[in-house]
Amino acid sequence: MIRPLLINVKHQKEIYIKWNDRTESRIDLKKLREACPCATCLTFRQRQGKNFIPIFNERQVLVDKINPVGKYAIQISWQDGHSTGIYEYPFLKSLSTNK
Repeated sequence: MIRPLLINVKHQKEIYIKWNDRTESRIDLKKLREACPCATCLTFRQRQGKNFIPIFNERQVLVDKINPVGKYAIQISWQDGHSTGIYEYPFLKSLSTNK
């Protein structure tokens, strides 16, 4: 089972993850917020359609804290107070610019 050995936020621009399979992931924070898997965000994106381009303010893309959820995911609390997204490890790896 894939799991992170290390998770860091780098320069408030991206999240860096070192995985137990010896790979590394870097995910832009804006991309991570845009892909939030919570029910509210999923519904919002579905209503907007494919051509929707989200615009975020600075607090919406800055990480306040990251908490583990069991052995399968992390929960990210953003500085604007949003914290309902549970990012499962395979999903995070799929968002990575390098897998």
